[in-house]
Amino acid sequence: MGYFSNLQIDILDLYEEGLEPASIARVTGATLTEVLECISQFEAGEYDADPGDMDGDHDSAMASAGFGTDEDYGYYGDE
Repeated sequence: MGYFSNLQIDILDLYEEGLEPASIARVTGATLTEVLECISQFEAGEYDADPGDMDGDHDSAMASAGFGTDEDYGYYGDE
């Protein structure tokens, strides 16, 4: 997970614990604007901690590891 994903998780964890946005900004080092935007997206249902990009199959795992999918290498299954 990247830095900003971890930061968003930290922000939302602190928010759910009841901290005020200004306190969250101080604790995390994020700007107040970043904290408010993250909270706003969360409350609007636009934030998904698990985007589901991976469906758990072999092709997804290999693509995530940088090896691409069969289609990337010109294989489209038995025809």
